[in-house]
Amino acid sequence: MFSKFHFTRIFQRVTGLSPGRFLSALRIQRAKHLLAETSLNVADISALVGYNSVGTFSTRFARSIGHSPTAYRRLVGTPRDHGMGAEAFDAGSAVIRGNVRAHPGIAEQPMFVGLFADRIRAGRPVRCAILARPGPFRFERVPRGTWYLVAQTIGAGAGRPGRPDMFPGLPPVDARGPVTIHRDTAEEVVDLRPAPRPYGDPAVLLALLDAPELVQRVAPVGAGRRSVDAVGTGPLAA
Repeated sequence: MFSKFHFTRIFQRVTGLSPGRFLSALRIQRAKHLLAETSLNVADISALVGYNSVGTFSTRFARSIGHSPTAYRRLVGTPRDHGMGAEAFDAGSAVIRGNVRAHPGIAEQPMFVGLFADRIRAGRPVRCAILARPGPFRFERVPRGTWYLVAQTIGAGAGRPGRPDMFPGLPPVDARGPVTIHRDTAEEVVDLRPAPRPYGDPAVLLALLDAPELVQRVAPVGAGRRSVDAVGTGPLAA
């Protein structure tokens, strides 16, 4: 019962995104699920998630995920290189550090921590690390700009009790931002605590998190805290 303009203003105030951008993220997340869990071809999946053009779907999928739909399907089926493109970010001098805390009621799992240029966590992160379990992280040489930080468990999602998820299996997540790094910023401290995904939170679309060999690259929980540099952004010690 709102005008589309009033609805758009309210929606953006609540989610930080326009309805169109939010819907696009949901469509790509649904396409990821269909590519991984069904044998439907790319054209059928494109139509099912609301695209009239397979070319437009494939372009937007690749821009968001870092792989074409066909390459993504191979990625989640067999271990392979999961590089995310050759884009480079200028190095800065600032440090972002913090602690990823375990959420009560959610078992400790390996964690992905990433710094993104947009509120929708898609494409290549500016900096990222994989932790063997919740604990400290540190990103060095962070460039000037406005960034969004996200921490996500690598494993099955907790869901929301009593309420079916539109996309089952989404993992617990926490996101903070914008975090602004100025010319004179030396250090920012941001703590995160992943929890079951809140209503209105856009999906994390990173293909890297769906690679089946990812968890195997991280030290077992009982072997101490360690991080693996996931995309070649330099040593990320935890």
